[in-house]
Amino acid sequence: MRLDRIVAKNRIVDLKSKDFAGAIEELLRVCPLEKDAARKVRALKKTLLTREDAISSYLGHGIALPHARTKLGKNYILAVGRCPTGLVHNGQHNQELRLVFLLLVSHEAPEYLNTLATLARIFQNKPVIEKLIGEKVLSRFRDNVKKVLAGEPVKSRFRTTRFNSVILGQAKKIASGTDCSSILIFGDTFSSPVQPVFSFKDFNTVLVLQADAEIVYKKEEVDSIISLRSHSQGRLSQLRSALLVGLIRGLFEISDRLLCIGGIPGSNQFDTLVVIDVGSEFEQLINTEVEILPLGVSPEVLERVLGIAVDLAVEGREGRPVGALFVLGDTDIVKNFVTPLILNPFHGYKDEDRNILNPFMDETVKELASIDGAFIVNGSGVLDSAGTLVNVPHYKHDLPGGFGSRHAAAAAISTVSDCLAITVSSSTGQVVLFRGGEMIPLNR
Repeated sequence: MRLDRIVAKNRIVDLKSKDFAGAIEELLRVCPLEKDAARKVRALKKTLLTREDAISSYLGHGIALPHARTKLGKNYILAVGRCPTGLVHNGQHNQELRLVFLLLVSHEAPEYLNTLATLARIFQNKPVIEKLIGEKVLSRFRDNVKKVLAGEPVKSRFRTTRFNSVILGQAKKIASGTDCSSILIFGDTFSSPVQPVFSFKDFNTVLVLQADAEIVYKKEEVDSIISLRSHSQGRLSQLRSALLVGLIRGLFEISDRLLCIGGIPGSNQFDTLVVIDVGSEFEQLINTEVEILPLGVSPEVLERVLGIAVDLAVEGREGRPVGALFVLGDTDIVKNFVTPLILNPFHGYKDEDRNILNPFMDETVKELASIDGAFIVNGSGVLDSAGTLVNVPHYKHDLPGGFGSRHAAAAAISTVSDCLAITVSSSTGQVVLFRGGEMIPLNR
């Protein structure tokens, strides 16, 4: 969906209000709410402020994304307000808040949570947001908002070197000579914003980016984009995660051969070409003859869980290493092997409010990861429980040295149910998937 089409320039305004409630009302009044607009503004304002009291819509980097579902004549309406000195809410002044993006969604709108997650992902791109906030002229700010939502760069900086041109030229020859079906370009090689120039018209071209990267590229040069967090500062650290995401999205097959192009992150110079047979990376699954993605599990949900797992592995929590276990899919069977260790923190909330695709759940999940026990997630992304004991009786499985009870529980539950278990090691930060009892390390 083209996000720039859900916001009109007359709904991008400078806010006069100094408090959050007033800002919400201003933004609602510029939205086309059809009949009885005044009553609807009051009702939506109350809904949005109630939600704000329950969970903050502040995403960081100066951005707030309040949102609500309501009866609309169209699926989505977006309004944007600038507040250069921040806003006051419940007596507290958020001085860092600079932009409020108000999203109204019809009850019939498809992919609501995916749209919300896409917006949140855009707003995590710090260089882009800094450019938006730094623009003083309203007309140019409106143009820049439309460009950002359309996926266009606000500014471009071109950098093409002879060395990179030689590497890319050789890459094309090697890909042809080794019968590669796809070429993966690892964008973390470049510091943003920068435009690497490449053209592989005869190949499926996949650009692998850091989740918050701003890489400028021509859309006709790229067939697909995979956004992932890097596990380390090493070359191709996103490789196995990118292969997994590509498989579950159907970008390539287990029998495909790929050429990967990368370099040291932030060096702005390609220096590595690797030819990979996808099947050799996931030979454990070939042996078990099971699909990577369990029946009924959405690819977007698995990508989101992987993203949170990698964040925990890289950052930990408040400077401390944190382990975690996510059990994804087949919850009707899984529930026969789990026991709550604590009162369920997700009990009583609407499905959309406790869905892992909801970007406002990220911090909640990361905070709850410090509690012993597993997260149980259904195929649609709804978090059924946290702090849950996984107990599979009479299970024996040989695991590598250094793996503990969390990994044993993951291996066991993936054997007795059609689920996928993801573990984060608190000691090493290693992220491992378990499917059918087989393990797939993502950052070995």
